Amino acid sequence: QVQLVESGGGLVQAGGSLSLSCAASGSILRISDITWYRQAPGKWRELVAKITIGSITNYADSVKGRFTISRDNAKNTVYLQMNSLKPEDTAVYTCNARNPMGLDAWGQGTQVTVSS
Repeated sequence: QVQLVESGGGLVQAGGSLSLSCAASGSILRISDITWYRQAPGKWRELVAKITIGSITNYADSVKGRFTISRDNAKNTVYLQMNSLKPEDTAVYTCNARNPMGLDAWGQGTQVTVSS
């Protein structure tokens, strides 16, 4: 069973930056589309950023220009660089890996808290 492990969350002041990582054992990430989601208390889970197997990226409008998703296949890791953070970015961030072979794996999530 594939396990994804997120890291890098924490507490930061508004305007600050954090870098999240999503790692997996083996080389599964390089053959998967990776999506970062977030869920704030009382809100639906929302897509934050996605990077495809071919490294095509897309972002939620609310994070465009502030967040960057990237992948390092050699390290089996996908990153989410978050700059100019806002209090409304506060949420649990979770990564998901999917591919045409039927993989649909989730991490446990990492808390990001942005203070005003």
